[in-house]
Amino acid sequence: MTQPSLTLSPSRLFTQWLADHGTSLAFTTYQAGKLFFVGLNEQGDLSAFERTFERAMGLAREGDTLWLATKYQLWRFENFLAPGQMQNGYDALFVPLEGRTTGDVDIHDVAIASDGRPRFVVTRFNTIAEIEEHGSFRPVWRPPFIDRLAAEDRCHLNGMAMENGMPRYATAVAPTNLVEAWRDRRADGGIIIDIPSGEIVASGLSMPHSPRLHNGELYVLNAGTGEFGHVNRDTGRFESIAFCRGFLRGLALVGNYAVVGASLPRNASAFEGLALQDRLEKEGVGAKCGLSVVNLTTGDVEHTLHIEGVVEELYDVLALEGLRRPMALGFRSREIHHALKLRAER
Repeated sequence: MTQPSLTLSPSRLFTQWLADHGTSLAFTTYQAGKLFFVGLNEQGDLSAFERTFERAMGLAREGDTLWLATKYQLWRFENFLAPGQMQNGYDALFVPLEGRTTGDVDIHDVAIASDGRPRFVVTRFNTIAEIEEHGSFRPVWRPPFIDRLAAEDRCHLNGMAMENGMPRYATAVAPTNLVEAWRDRRADGGIIIDIPSGEIVASGLSMPHSPRLHNGELYVLNAGTGEFGHVNRDTGRFESIAFCRGFLRGLALVGNYAVVGASLPRNASAFEGLALQDRLEKEGVGAKCGLSVVNLTTGDVEHTLHIEGVVEELYDVLALEGLRRPMALGFRSREIHHALKLRAER
C-alpha cells in the first residue's frame, strides 16, 4: 500500500533561525490528524517528527507539560527527559499521561492557566471552559451576546489570549446568536472580546484566529484577508504587519519574530467572498500551506517552511523554546509500553 507523501521544504536560513533562537516548533493539523515537531538534528539539519492524533487542534506548553486538544479528548503530556538528557538524539520525550474525555465539542485554542490547569475554547458550545472532574467540561465564560449554553456553534468562538495566567481576549467570527449564523458574516463580522468586561474591543475583522499577547501587544491573525497584525488596544484598530499566502491559523511569538501558520482552502469555494481570494488573484499566485517567520519590526517574511502532500490545513503553532529536537510517544508503536519515569523515594 502506497503511503501518502509529505514534503517539508525549509527556506535556506530557516534552520539557522531555529538554532539562533534556541527553539523548536510544534504544529497541528486536524485535517491529517497529526502533531508535528520540527527541530534540528546533531548535524544542524531539519528534523521532523510526527504522531497521529485524530483531529489534532490546540496546543499549550508550560515547562515539561504539554496539552493537546483532539477530536473528543484533551491529552496531557509530560517530558520524561531531564535537562541535558538525550534519547536517540532527542532532547525531550513527551509522553501522554492523561486523557480527559470531553466528547466531540470542537475544542480550538488551549492554554495553561496560573493554577496549572488548562483553559480551552469549546467552539460548539460558544464558551471557554476548564476541566470538570466528574463530567465533560465546566463552562467558565461565554460572550454576553450568547444567551444560553447550547450545543450550537453560533459565533465560532475560536481563539484565546492569556494575560497574567488567565484568559484575557477571545476571537469570534461574528457576534451572532443563531446556529452557524457566523457563516454569513465571514468577510467582516470578526471580533475580539475583552473577557473580563465582555466588551468588544475590535470589530470588522475577517475570521480572526489565534490572538496572542506578547510584550504588551495584542497580535492576531486576520485569516480571511491573509494578514498577520496587531490591534491597538485603545482604539481597536487592526494594523497589518505582513501578508501570508493562505488561510491563517496558529501563531507563536519568539523574541522579535512571529511564526504564522497558513493553510490551503478546504474546497474550491472556501475563499469565495474573502479579501484573501482577491489578494491572491491580484498577485497571480495560489495559497501555500506551511509556516512563515515574520520580523515584527519590518514585517518581512524572513523564513518559511513549505508543506506539501497529505497535510493541507494547519490549526495551531507552538514555539518550544529551550528544546532543540523534541519528540512524543503515540499509541501505535510498542515504545509506549516501556516508557517509565519514577519519582525518587522520600
